[in-house]
Amino acid sequence: MGKKIGFIGLGVMGSSMASRLIDAGYELYVYNRTEAKGKALIGKGAHWCPSPREVGENAEITFTIVGYPKDVEEVYLGKDGLIEAAAPGKLFCDMTTTKPSLDAAIAEKVREKGGDMADAPVSGGDTGARNGTLSIMVGASAEAFEALMPLFSVMGKSISLMGDVGAGQHTKMANQIVIAGTMCGVSEALIYGAKAGLDLEKMVATISKGAAGCWTLDNLAPRVLKGDYAPGFMVEHFIKDMGIALEEAEMMELSLPSLALARQLYLAVKAQGCGRNGTQVLVKALESLAGKEIL
Repeated sequence: MGKKIGFIGLGVMGSSMASRLIDAGYELYVYNRTEAKGKALIGKGAHWCPSPREVGENAEITFTIVGYPKDVEEVYLGKDGLIEAAAPGKLFCDMTTTKPSLDAAIAEKVREKGGDMADAPVSGGDTGARNGTLSIMVGASAEAFEALMPLFSVMGKSISLMGDVGAGQHTKMANQIVIAGTMCGVSEALIYGAKAGLDLEKMVATISKGAAGCWTLDNLAPRVLKGDYAPGFMVEHFIKDMGIALEEAEMMELSLPSLALARQLYLAVKAQGCGRNGTQVLVKALESLAGKEIL
């Protein structure tokens, strides 16, 4: 594979991931539904394309990281979609968190045209995207994984091949299940500590060194204490992920009651107008349940 790379989806995560690829010396062809979000990358030398198809035609490897399953479907299978550029030698990699069955179905269509596809959802938020420390969960053929590894290494630190296309998404669902419960626990701890009159910065620093230590305490609790609810990962996208996990669990005849409760709490946050805030804004829903502002 050469150095011509496509990148579609230039939001909070995608813009930083694409920027790192440019910094690593790759020639980028980019597309985003809102062209203004591509300006910074174009300023760094990226080539703007007017459609996903043109990105795919120019690039040998094309990454996508968009919002919802319907966006994935549109980018790949819609008018002027990537499927129109699928051909021998073309490799696509969907890094959106989406339905495992959707990426598997798209991969089948791509492979029918002689191309290949991987799914590679990520975890690590905006900080991980900027610093190149993302955890990348990959579903791909061995050949596709080998071709993608140099690029994955620019974007992440933990990179695991979990199986064929769809396996990356299932792994991400497991990741989101853990995060949902952890975010609830961290939020409740902050509310409890505040009500008890503790020095919250000291409390977070103390409990993060023991068995409660986790990424959420280290990265999101400090944002809450500063009143920073800007999105590293948006509430509305997390609600989407939890919904996918619950749908998949139902198909497997599994009950995930903690995840269902967490999703209901986040739906309450969204109803309060916080859908585009970061997931750490969950503390606001808990404050509402307490009937007054605590933090």
